[in-house]
Amino acid sequence: MAQIKLIESTAHNFKSHRDLCVKFGDLTKITGDNAEGKSSTLEIPTWTLYGTDTFGSKMDPTPTNYKYDHVMAETLLEVDGKEIKFGRGIEKGKITYYVNDVPSKAGDFDDIVKSLFDKDLFLALYNPSYFFSLHWEKQRELMLRYTAAPTQKEIFAEMSRTSPDQKHKDIKLNPQAEKLAELVKKHTMPQLVEIHKKNKNDKDAAHKRAQGRTEALEDQIHKLPDIPEDIEAIKAEDAELVTQIRAIHEKIELADEPKRKQAVLEGTLDNLRQQVVAARDRYMRVHGEEIAEECPTCKRPFDDGAKKAAEANKENRKKPLREEHDKLVARRKELEAELAAVELVDVSELWQQMRTLEQRRDVTADTIAGHKRREALMSDLAKARDEEAATLESRNDSIFILDAIKAFEAKEAEVQAAKVQNMFQSLTIRLFKEQKNGEIKADFVIEMDGKTPAQLSLSEGIRAGLEVRDVISTQSEMIAPCFVDNAESITRFKSPAGELITCRVVADQKLKIEQG
Repeated sequence: MAQIKLIESTAHNFKSHRDLCVKFGDLTKITGDNAEGKSSTLEIPTWTLYGTDTFGSKMDPTPTNYKYDHVMAETLLEVDGKEIKFGRGIEKGKITYYVNDVPSKAGDFDDIVKSLFDKDLFLALYNPSYFFSLHWEKQRELMLRYTAAPTQKEIFAEMSRTSPDQKHKDIKLNPQAEKLAELVKKHTMPQLVEIHKKNKNDKDAAHKRAQGRTEALEDQIHKLPDIPEDIEAIKAEDAELVTQIRAIHEKIELADEPKRKQAVLEGTLDNLRQQVVAARDRYMRVHGEEIAEECPTCKRPFDDGAKKAAEANKENRKKPLREEHDKLVARRKELEAELAAVELVDVSELWQQMRTLEQRRDVTADTIAGHKRREALMSDLAKARDEEAATLESRNDSIFILDAIKAFEAKEAEVQAAKVQNMFQSLTIRLFKEQKNGEIKADFVIEMDGKTPAQLSLSEGIRAGLEVRDVISTQSEMIAPCFVDNAESITRFKSPAGELITCRVVADQKLKIEQG
């Protein structure tokens, strides 16, 4: 264990001490009447190291009842067998620092002190009442700082333990511990809390939506007409009706062919008749042309040769026109004969048969469509129920994990509290408290016989402080000087590890310091 010893403290113009030198031994007894400087003697080491009193509060050691030139406090320590001397002074209103009598900067001075021991730890070991002056969170942190926390494996085993004497090797993890042991391979406990709190909230909302979807589908299915049990027979009947309707439709298509042919022929004939009239008109225009008797330009009469040439030209132009007209007339007669030969078929009975079949099929088709609609809705309902079940399962899984984490935290608190409690003999320690919602919150309460430190008598408070101090010393593996103030109020106590300094009030006695 690391060991700190006080070898010597000196003070010049330090509060009521004009000049004081204290040599410390394994037991140092400080006695004297009130206001003789017993407490300020104990403050020399703490002011030298930290500029504070023994409770860690900043203090001004300058004298108030006499004139002085400067203030100086020095403390010689032995840390793990090596001596080191610290000095702190006030010169002309400025703080000065010394290490082994060598002037030092404030930062360097503080770094050297910190490298040797922690401030809170030193003050808690030096002044047993210091611990109780801290806020409960700081008390808790200091108490647990040097106490090994239980491992997850240890907590899982404790969660599954069925009897106090059950061996760890015989323990089979319970479902909560088994689940968490697998999950913590990928995530920390705080991460699992965040993941599954969010998932639970998300799945709560999703489950409500899924329930609404399921109820809506069930309502739609309930409103559908009942499907006959012989749906397969209805499907077969529907298929037969489709076949019959197609057959009649094909007959109607065949029966409609002459009508379509008639319409085509009539359309063609109308067009052809117009062509015959147009051809006749072209022919008659040429046929009606007159042969001129004289030249239209010079007015000279045509001779016989010119007249004959003009008549020959006219006949040549009439011939193709007449042939075209005759050809169109012949084609018209052919189509008229073909149209006259078309025989129309009466399909009214076929149409009536098809309408009757279609009316019957409307019933079967509606029944089959209703069946398909029901099947589709039933499929959607099955999916919605699966989704609802999966959502609920995921939600319940997160609830199970969150409950498992609560159980883990409760067991962790229990195990850790037991570890700490086992270090004490007369004090009771509480490290956690359970909230109304079942969550475990950090807490720190220390009691002796059901009383808090504020309720203890002076002697009880000294014993409680020494017990806490020794636990911290053991756990931190550090031995340091310890003083007991108002020692006259307690008849006996267990001597703490390390140097002991006792302060007793002795009426009408000047300050006296002895080593024993």
